[in-house]
Amino acid sequence: MRSIPTKTMIIKNSNPRSWFGTDYTMNIYKGCCHGCIYCDSRSSCYGIENFDEVRIKENSLDIIERELLRKRNKGVIGTGSMSDPYNTFEKKLNLTREALKILDKNEFGVSIATKSNLILRDIDILKKINSHSEVCTKITITTFDDELGKIIEPHVPKTSERFKVIQELSKNGIYTGILLMPILPFINDSEENIINIIERAKDCGVKFIYPNFGVTLRQNQREYFYNRLDENFKGLRKKYIERFGERYYYPSPNIKNIQRIFKNYCEKYNIKYNMEDIINDYKHSKIEQLKLF
Repeated sequence: MRSIPTKTMIIKNSNPRSWFGTDYTMNIYKGCCHGCIYCDSRSSCYGIENFDEVRIKENSLDIIERELLRKRNKGVIGTGSMSDPYNTFEKKLNLTREALKILDKNEFGVSIATKSNLILRDIDILKKINSHSEVCTKITITTFDDELGKIIEPHVPKTSERFKVIQELSKNGIYTGILLMPILPFINDSEENIINIIERAKDCGVKFIYPNFGVTLRQNQREYFYNRLDENFKGLRKKYIERFGERYYYPSPNIKNIQRIFKNYCEKYNIKYNMEDIINDYKHSKIEQLKLF
C-alpha cells in the first residue's frame, strides 16, 4: 500500500448541523476498495485519482494527536465521508482503531459511516468514548436482497451481515442507524425493498434511518456507473439517459410513493428519519445520560 503526504487530518465543519452534528471531519485513508458502483467519491471534483486504490495518509495518527491537543472546543469527529474507515487493509493496519483511542484519550465524540462488519472489532473503544462523549454509528444499507447487494456493492459484507452489525452495536448501547442511500432508479427503488429494510431495521434496534431516494452522478462517475449498468443491467443505461439526461441528481420515478411509505413505517416504529431530529436525539440523550453520573 502506498502512503501519501498530508498536512492536516482534523478539518472543522462550517455547518455542524448539516450532517449528523459532526464538528470536525477525519479521513485516514484515501480511496476505497469496496467497489460500489454508485460511489460519488469517484467524481473528478474530489481529485482522487485511481479511487479504487487505497492509500494511507502519512503520519496520520501523530497529526491527529497533535491537532486534537490544539482544539479548544471538544466535539464530534466524523469519519467515513470520502472513504470507508474499515476497508480491507484496516484489519491489519489498525489505523482507525488507533485513531479512536486518540479520540477517547482526548475526550472527543465520533460519528462513523461504514459498510463493514469490522467496526465490531472496536466496540470496546466505542463504549469508552460513549462513556464521556457522543457516539453515532451509521451503517449503509441500500438493498434488502443479498444477491442484488453483491452486484451494486461487490466487495462489502452482505446486507444480512450488516444488519447483524447494527443489532450488535445497538445491543451494546451505541447509537446506531442506517444510511438508506442511494436508492437507484429501476434497481432498488421498490416498495418491497423499502418496507423490508425498515422492518428488519426495527428488529435490530435502530434509532434512525436517513434516506436518499435517488443517486447523484457527475463527471467521470457517471460513465463508471453506466459501464457497470452495461455489465449487470442490460438496457438500463439507455433508460437512464432517456429519462435523466446529464443532470446531477437522478431521483427515483417512484419517489413520492416510497417517500410516503418510508415515512409511515418509520413513524409506526418510532424510528427517526429527519436530520435535525436525529442530531437532537443522539446529542441530547448523551447530555441527559451524563447528567446522571
